[in-house]
Amino acid sequence: MLLLLAGTTEARQIARALADRGHRAIATLAGATRAPQTLPLPTQRGGFGGEAGFRAFLQQHPISAILDATHPFATRITERSARIARDLGLPYLQLLRPEWRPGPGDRWMMIAREDQAARHIAPGATVFLATGRQSLPGFANLATDGRRLICRRIDAPRAPFPYPNGEYLLGRGPFTVAQERDLFARLGVDALVVKNAGGTGSAPKLEAARALGLPVVMLARPDPLDIARVETVAEALAWVRGLGRTQAGRAAGGTP
Repeated sequence: MLLLLAGTTEARQIARALADRGHRAIATLAGATRAPQTLPLPTQRGGFGGEAGFRAFLQQHPISAILDATHPFATRITERSARIARDLGLPYLQLLRPEWRPGPGDRWMMIAREDQAARHIAPGATVFLATGRQSLPGFANLATDGRRLICRRIDAPRAPFPYPNGEYLLGRGPFTVAQERDLFARLGVDALVVKNAGGTGSAPKLEAARALGLPVVMLARPDPLDIARVETVAEALAWVRGLGRTQAGRAAGGTP
């Protein structure tokens, strides 16, 4: 049975393909979103309870391989999962979609840490934070000098915005370029802050920023881990098919 570490658009595409082919698989969602979109596979929600819980899950279920299609910034999950898979002798593959690259008309400033964003955004600016609520603590120094922060999130907040000059904006994508452009114009956004997540689902906000001439502060990805990886859903599914052929060959007594 394949374990799919999900949470991205690519993971949903993989889950659909596996379900359509009748492949034995189970998906897992870490629980960052309270009401995630349903996957067409049996799904473990809310994580495993740390490293010990993940090891126990793998030992209690007939997991034969792990396909990691988590977010490019979910490095702790990937590092832990890959390490445990190696310990247990399980094949492991990461699907890591390509980074975004600036194009003509883009005004990007690259940063390595959240606390560097304030260097590139003027006092008094209205800043659209498209980095997720969990990253807000890292932007404490951005919430100074009269800047107004707007953070979009999927779930209704359970606590007030952590800074007095900020607010949450509820919304579940995908959004079109026109929707993002109109939103930024209506809010009076002066700068956009994003993580370099890559992919097509979140790209419209970058196109909207380009159309409006807005500066984009881009948080660079962590360094990739030294593990097997591919960049596309097609490559990931080909790997899964290869596992099936290997397992069939072993069952028949052939050479993998």
